[in-house]
Amino acid sequence: MKRFVFGAVSCTFILAVNSLYSSSDDVIELTPTNFNSEVIQSDSLWLVEFYAPWCGHCQRLTSDWKKAATALKGVVKVGAVDADKHQSLGGQYGVGGFPTIKVFGSNKNKPEDYQGGRTSDAIVDAALSALQSLVKDRLGGRRGYDSGRQGGRENGAGSKKDVIELNDDNFDKTVLNSDDVWLVEFFAPWCGHCKNLEPEWAAAATEVKEQTKGKIKLAAVDATVNQMLTSRYGIRGFPTIKIFQKGEDPIDYDGGRSKADIVTRALDLFSESAPPPELLEIINESILTKTCEDHQLCIISVLPHILDTGAAGRNSYLEVILKLADKYKKKMWGWVWTEAGAQLDLEKSLGIGGFGYPAMAAINSRKMKFALLKGSFSEQGINEFLRELSFGRGSTSPVGGGALPKIYILEPWDGKDGELPAEDDIDLSDVELDDFGKDEL
Repeated sequence: MKRFVFGAVSCTFILAVNSLYSSSDDVIELTPTNFNSEVIQSDSLWLVEFYAPWCGHCQRLTSDWKKAATALKGVVKVGAVDADKHQSLGGQYGVGGFPTIKVFGSNKNKPEDYQGGRTSDAIVDAALSALQSLVKDRLGGRRGYDSGRQGGRENGAGSKKDVIELNDDNFDKTVLNSDDVWLVEFFAPWCGHCKNLEPEWAAAATEVKEQTKGKIKLAAVDATVNQMLTSRYGIRGFPTIKIFQKGEDPIDYDGGRSKADIVTRALDLFSESAPPPELLEIINESILTKTCEDHQLCIISVLPHILDTGAAGRNSYLEVILKLADKYKKKMWGWVWTEAGAQLDLEKSLGIGGFGYPAMAAINSRKMKFALLKGSFSEQGINEFLRELSFGRGSTSPVGGGALPKIYILEPWDGKDGELPAEDDIDLSDVELDDFGKDEL
């Protein structure tokens, strides 16, 4: 009798170990036999735990998993797979440890890894969040950047037109051989975080393209389809964003995931990689017009006449301007200069001259307003002036006449010292100087 009782107790213990859940629970037991019909072909959102009966973490999760299943009953399906017994099913979804929880949402063939807490409250919150994403996807008809291709993300209404789609075949030619800087997102279509990032990434791509003239590009790779790239760059989670610059190893993007964060990082990369802005001499109307119209601000310097400074003096001024232009290059301002007296209408419209030369002004051609440098024309003085401009501070005045003034066509400076104009010789050989003296007397 004792042996029978012992055997019964032993049998009960083995069953308990081999089955963390029973038919009386709201957790649905899944096997290779019913997994496809229950989960894959279902329109419902599923949370599925892959567990091993001997796993201590799995055993501790059991109570909370049951509570979550009961709370979500009729709203979200909660299931469990004994992946120790059904190793083929666990292997199909890359289960390498226990417990592993996966979220089967809109794309049942590409479930998302659950990354939340292991309490019933956390599980329920995550389920409801995933359910909300699923409903919004259905409402908007979205699946990703390119819905017409397997594994892609829909390109809805052209809103993602500036996100460049990359794959195993075009990556090296498009990115690695490019002189531009690339921010590349490696995503999975089923990933909730990727879906949240998608509109921010698309909006940032458009703004970055505009502000950097296409020199910084945002792209996307479906990591579930392009396994070669995924393996080459060690992509282990989604979304992963990497920065590619020609001749350098890729680096991880570790900034925020909002449009503003992405744009800020892209502009920093642009300023780091961009050459110094050009400093153009105003020798015709198109130079001033294009510089001012193509940039938020155009910085105009009026340098002393070449006869007052010589080539060495002028070059020292130009070097200071170029140094500051490089420092503020991420502002993408335009930079021009002229010689005192060469463009008098321009000087008059900006009120230049009253403070002497050299002088500097900044024009906002869209508002037709300008700010004038009141401090010294030195690296420190100009830096303070430009810093105030960068913060949107400083007093401004309307451009005289309400428009850019007439610009005269000039020959560009040849880089040499100035020469005094030649004077005509006066022939006094036929003048009797003594006669002048007599007349005076």
